[in-house]
Amino acid sequence: MDLKGIFEIIKSIDGVDLDLESNFISVSPASLLELADKLKNDRDLEFDFLMCITAIDNGDSKSFTIVYNFYSNKHSHSCEVRAQLALEEEIPSLSDIWKAADWHEREAYDMMGVLFNGHPDLKRILLPQDWEGYPLRKDYKVADYYHGVPIPKDKSYWE
Repeated sequence: MDLKGIFEIIKSIDGVDLDLESNFISVSPASLLELADKLKNDRDLEFDFLMCITAIDNGDSKSFTIVYNFYSNKHSHSCEVRAQLALEEEIPSLSDIWKAADWHEREAYDMMGVLFNGHPDLKRILLPQDWEGYPLRKDYKVADYYHGVPIPKDKSYWE
């Protein structure tokens, strides 16, 4: 099933729209759980695999785009869903619907500071718990020291 067919099934949900130019479905954070339930449980969709959750800093220091990629093993179709949210706005966790969301949401929280409402254990997953800031935000400033250890600014030797 193509994206237009998927959209025909979910278009009755408030806050859902289709972007054919960029090939994704947009959803408001308030409608995300209703959409997720439909994507997982509708017999014609059955998206049983949450492949990825990605957070994008929109660069305006005010908003994020959260991108979800889904796949149905039964029907061999996929879709991308995007939600826009303000910097400190929360978005519902999908970890009760797809268990894989647990780690993906924790990574988005750890690296970007995205808050997932209802997540069972939203804490850092890659960085120490006392790390300050969110390293993948465009406005992130690398500290000079972490617990007295200098943090190198020149990363060219890593390449």
